[in-house]
Amino acid sequence: MHAVAWDVDRDRYPYKMKDLCERTGLPRQVIHFYIQQGLVPEGHKTGRNMAYYGDEHVGRVLLVRKLQHERFLPLKAIRALLEDRDEVFSPAQQQQLRDVRAHLSPMLRPSAENPATVEVDELLARLGLSRDDLDGMVEIGVLATAESDGRTVISRDDAWILEMWADVRGAGFTRELGFSSRDLAVYEQAISRMFQGEAQLLAARFANVPPEQAAQMVERVLPLIHAFLARFHVARARSFLSTL
Repeated sequence: MHAVAWDVDRDRYPYKMKDLCERTGLPRQVIHFYIQQGLVPEGHKTGRNMAYYGDEHVGRVLLVRKLQHERFLPLKAIRALLEDRDEVFSPAQQQQLRDVRAHLSPMLRPSAENPATVEVDELLARLGLSRDDLDGMVEIGVLATAESDGRTVISRDDAWILEMWADVRGAGFTRELGFSSRDLAVYEQAISRMFQGEAQLLAARFANVPPEQAAQMVERVLPLIHAFLARFHVARARSFLSTL
């Protein structure tokens, strides 16, 4: 039986896996993992064990690596963000959002590459948390870790999450009562859905708004939305309790 071959545009997809590895500096095991996780599109197959890749694959692999190891984003969050970007936003909308990003203040712009890190074991010990507290946050996509010189680290910008969880523990939400950092999944899911809706709304409404003006509008409205969410959360709790 002869192997089935598929036609592929070799001008658009000129790279074999070894070429993709050379251009990204990553081993094939990492790239295959990204593909299996839905972070990078599959190559265009020309046989059972042969596929070809293009510059978009190179760019996507490098973007995922950057988001994972320089921005400390969990893979779950990376996949969700990329899926939303690719499926919901047109190229023109993506460019508009990039233009808006360029005018945002440092607080909202992506942090510098290679951010400062904190060693996990030291932080957990100081806060009185267990490794399972951290592992739970990694599992649900709230935190991402990396290895540096044989140590597990997180971004210093994310240390507040563990500090907050230590305060939650201190408020009585203990392991003995069955509370786990994995319970934060309900908030992660809610915020992810909310942000997806926000991004779609802004991309649609900002089409004809100058990027600098749009950036100013975003920065002015964010504190108002945050205040609304906090007070509305309390209002919902009060309303629920009134039904008991």
